[in-house]
Amino acid sequence: MTNEELINYAKRGRTEAFCELYGKYKDRLYRYAYYKLQNHDDAEDAVADCVLSAYAQITQLKKPAAFDAWIFSILRACCNRQIRNQIRLRNEQPLDAVPQTAAYDFSAEIEKTELQEALSKLLEDEREIVLLSVVAGLSSKEIAGITDYTAGAVRSKLSRSLAKLRKSLEG
Repeated sequence: MTNEELINYAKRGRTEAFCELYGKYKDRLYRYAYYKLQNHDDAEDAVADCVLSAYAQITQLKKPAAFDAWIFSILRACCNRQIRNQIRLRNEQPLDAVPQTAAYDFSAEIEKTELQEALSKLLEDEREIVLLSVVAGLSSKEIAGITDYTAGAVRSKLSRSLAKLRKSLEG
């Protein structure tokens, strides 16, 4: 069954069609969330939130061809919400709850891969465009609809960002 057929069935309330769509997209969704949040558990939570939200809103999707951009737009919002919540929780944490010893090992937190380190050197909008293009597989037109840049600006930013990544990974 094609994606368009699955989307149309899902819009008509066929849960199994939505589940099949999820099966096709879950790896791409997870990779995007993981590179954005840099944590396995947070990425899984964001994808779960995204899928639940997409399932609840699937009837609002006007064009089945826009599904990729639509679901990654939802995931992007879920990831951003997760980041805001982490910042809020960190700011609300009492100072006496933060370890004060010099022996606290921050390196045990998140181990970053070489690619994650290179991505972290990009500006936020550059990183977002790279993730949406390379990891999510969206076109410049679809990314433009999510980020409010023109498709030409997306292509230009993507090209410059990929060049920065290459230089960072080579050096």
